[in-house]
Parts: sequence; C-alpha cells; structure tokens
Amino acid sequence: MIDLSVYLITDAAQCAARGLVATVAAAVRGGVTAVQLRDKHASDAELIAQGRALQAVLAGTGVPLIINDRIEVAKALGADGVHVGQSDAAAQEARAKLGAKAIIGLSVQTPALAWAVDPALVDYVGIGPVFATTTKRDHSPPLGFDGLAAVCAASPVPAVAIGGLQAAHAEAVWAAGAQGMALVSAICAAASPEQAAREIAAATQIVGESSR
Repeated sequence: MIDLSVYLITDAAQCAARGLVATVAAAVRGGVTAVQLRDKHASDAELIAQGRALQAVLAGTGVPLIINDRIEVAKALGADGVHVGQSDAAAQEARAKLGAKAIIGLSVQTPALAWAVDPALVDYVGIGPVFATTTKRDHSPPLGFDGLAAVCAASPVPAVAIGGLQAAHAEAVWAAGAQGMALVSAICAAASPEQAAREIAAATQIVGESSR
C-alpha cells in the first residue's frame, strides 16, 4: 500500500528554476513518500521523458511514481500508478489498462463522491482543496478541516488531503481522518525542497506516532 504521509505533486512552473529532477531528488532526500508527476500542458511524449528521468531518480528509494491523469503515459512508463479525476469511468479504465498491482488514486470533493468509490478499483482518494490554492485555479470551493473530515468519514479507502497545506497543518489533517498531505507549493516553491520536505515529514511522523 502507498504511504500517503508526505505526497509530493510536481508543478512545472514552480520546479522550472531548479529543475524538475533536482526538485524531486531533493524532496525525496527530505522524506517525501510518494511523487505524482503533474503537468497539464506537457505532451504525452514530454511527460514520458519527464517520467523516465524521475524513475531514474526514484529507483531504489521505495518511493512510487504516480502519473496525473494520463493513463496511457502511466502505461508506457510502467509507472507505479495513476491519479485520475471524476471524469466518467476513469478509475475503471485505469484499472483495466494498468492491472491489479497499479496504484489508482481518485479525486473526490464531497461525501457523496467518496461513498461512491469502489475499493476494487481505487486504492486511495485525494480530498480537497482544504484551502484555496493558486496551483489549480479551477478547483472546487475550499472544504476546511470540517469538510475534509466529512469526506474522509465517507471514504472506504485511505485519503490524502490537498490544497494549501503546510507542515503546521499535519495535526489537523490527521485529526480529520486523512492519512497524509499532498503538497505542491510547500515543497516545489520552497527555498530548499529538501528542508521543506524534512520538516513536513517530521511533523507527520510526530502526529502519526501520537495517534497510535
């Protein structure tokens, strides 16, 4: 099962100055537990090239590479999995094309959508946004932690929270029932992605231990 605790989602613009590979490598050194490659504007060929470069960095670390939305790219790469949105039958298509061992994530924003999740198709859900975020301008209204808790309670699979989160939010995220935080700006835009990831990983570890 995927460790959702410190889940990095890449952002092409925020990684540009340092470089995608360098940013991810630093974040993994800091304690990131999963990496999602997301670039809405890249072609499939460009995304495959990026994915191969990241696979080389992640080899031997135990950190899985998840591809955002592009099922065919994930298949071409032999990636660990894919994260899809609420488009019709996306999770079913992903499972059929990527097989039983693939990690399939699905975005949900409401308790009703969470209730509808089929654990045979979906391994985890991404719930958000908790707060408004500029990295995805077409996002749904922010849920806040009460809204996050309501969606987590309805989900039959583990959940990772997303949307404007920082290390300081770890306790509230876990209290709401999520198993991790998905982070974009908090790591990609940080002066030191490694240090930012380390601080977030430390916060999640402390919260995880105290909740046992």
